[in-house]
Amino acid sequence: MIDYPVPLLGFSAYSGTGKTTLLTKLLPILKNQGLRIAVVKHAHHLFEIDHPQKDSYELRKAGATQMLVSSRGRMALISESDANRPEPGLACMLQYLDPETLDLVLVEGFKRETFHKIELHRPSLGKPLLCHTDPNIVAVAADAAVSGVPHRLPVLNLNDPQEIAGFIRQYMRSIGDGSDDQPSHRLHRQLC
Repeated sequence: MIDYPVPLLGFSAYSGTGKTTLLTKLLPILKNQGLRIAVVKHAHHLFEIDHPQKDSYELRKAGATQMLVSSRGRMALISESDANRPEPGLACMLQYLDPETLDLVLVEGFKRETFHKIELHRPSLGKPLLCHTDPNIVAVAADAAVSGVPHRLPVLNLNDPQEIAGFIRQYMRSIGDGSDDQPSHRLHRQLC
């Protein structure tokens, strides 16, 4: 199980189930409750977050293997890596976050990693439930009646982000972090 100084909870599902859509609805709800949240997203493809004609893009293309851009209100680190290297794991990605400024980390993807997750399931897609093979799933959120969910797991309404946000707060209390208005933070540890 990945250990991190603040509560860590993932959303696991097959592509096209609506992980990002749900997160964009959950984040404002949780932020309005006073939580400081980081999101870590896994991409299965190369992606570009910088654009031609921007200084940072031109400097990176000229040979910078790390490009750090900062302003008063935002900072971004773009780090190039050898395409032959193995895919970085979640624990390695978490070291880039500052847990002292966070109450919760939500993770999209990394479904094969060992950390607690909510499974998103749409029966209409015809995909099997992940909770039968992943013991780290703590709840299933579905958009319709679903059979075969183990009795130990709560079933949430995928179309009700308020209900899912309530479950997340309950989850945070159950692991002993984030249960009050002033979340406690543990020391950050180097993970990889």
